Amino acid sequence: MFIGICGSICAGKRTIARYLVDHHGFTQLYLGPGSGGEANVVDGVASPSSSSLSSVSSDLQDSFPTPDDLLEFVTKHWRMRWVTTDIPSEAVLDMYTRRPFFLLISVDAPLTVRWRRYQARQKHLLIQPYSNSTPSFPSGNSAPPVETLEAFVALSDAHLYDPTTGANPLISRATVRLLNTSSSLAHLYATLGKLDLLNPDRLRPSWDSYFMSLASLAAQRSNCMKRRVGCVVVRDKRVISTGYNGTPRGLQNCGEGGCGRCNAGHGSGHGLATCLCIHAEENALLEAGRERLREGAVLYCDTCPCLTCSIKIVQVGIGEVVYSQGYSMDGETAAVFREAGVKLRQFVPPANGLIHLEKSEMYT
Repeated sequence: MFIGICGSICAGKRTIARYLVDHHGFTQLYLGPGSGGEANVVDGVASPSSSSLSSVSSDLQDSFPTPDDLLEFVTKHWRMRWVTTDIPSEAVLDMYTRRPFFLLISVDAPLTVRWRRYQARQKHLLIQPYSNSTPSFPSGNSAPPVETLEAFVALSDAHLYDPTTGANPLISRATVRLLNTSSSLAHLYATLGKLDLLNPDRLRPSWDSYFMSLASLAAQRSNCMKRRVGCVVVRDKRVISTGYNGTPRGLQNCGEGGCGRCNAGHGSGHGLATCLCIHAEENALLEAGRERLREGAVLYCDTCPCLTCSIKIVQVGIGEVVYSQGYSMDGETAAVFREAGVKLRQFVPPANGLIHLEKSEMYT
C-alpha cells in the first residue's frame, strides 16, 4: 500500500505520516533536494537531509532523486506499506494514481489553528533546533520564518493557490479529506485510530461498494421532484439491469411538471395513488424481467425499498436486498422480506470525502 498525504501548511501532514509509521508499520519516503519535494520549512519541521536519512534495510532506501524513481521502487515493493508527503504536482499525482495500491489523503485545518501550530513549532525550533524529534534543516533549504499572521496568510495562500505549484488541486482529488482540529498528538492519534484508514475498500471497492456506487450513479439520472433513487439488479456479480425513479416513457418528466403529486410536495406516503412516477426498483425489475432474474439475484438500492416495491421484489424472486439509506417504511418492508425469506441488509461503506476528526470521535 502506498499512501500520499497533501494539505495546507501546519495542517498535520507529517504528523499523520508519523502516525502511519508508528502505528501501522509504514515507512516514509522522500524526494531529494531539487526533485520537486515540498518545501518543508513552512511546516516548521524540515525533511531529513541526505546525510541524515537512514536505510529501511540493507537493500531498501527512503530518499529518491525523482518521483519516477520513487514510484518504480514502490511498485517493486508494493506489498509493503509506504507513505510520502512529497507530491509536488498534479502530473506526479496522476502518475501515482495509476497504481491500484495508491491512496491520496489530504489534511486541512482552520487558518487560526494552523497559525497557532506554526508559532508553536517555530518556538520549538528555537529551543531545540537539533532534537531527535525535529531534524535539522537541509543546507540550502532554509528560509526565515514569518512573524505575523498577515505574512502567514500570504504564505498559506501561495502554498495552496499558486497557479504552478499550489496544493489545492491535489487536495480536491483526495479520497479521504481530513479536517484536523485536534489539540494534542494523543487526541489526533486516537481519532485517526477510529477511521480505519487502511480499509482495502478505499483502494479497490468491494462488490457491495461497487454495486452501490452504480446505484448511486443511476440515481443521478432521476429528475423526480421528491427524491432521487437508483437501483441495480445483479446475479453472480454481473449487472442485469439498472433503474431510477421517474415518470414512464412518453409522459412528461416529473421535473417538468409531469407528476402532480411529486410537484405538490406531499410528505412520504401521502397521495401515492395519484403518483405517476415509477420507482427505481420497479424500473430495474421491469427492465430485467423475471426470466433473467432467476434464483440468487441481488438488488442494490441507495434507499431502502418502500412497501409497494417490496412486494414486487418478493414476487419476481429476488433473494437479497442491499440498501444504503433508510426510508420511512423500513419496518414494514423488513417484515415483508422476513416473511418471504428475502435477506435485507444495510451497507455502510468506509467514510470517504471530508471527515471532521472531532465529529468522527463524537459519533463513534
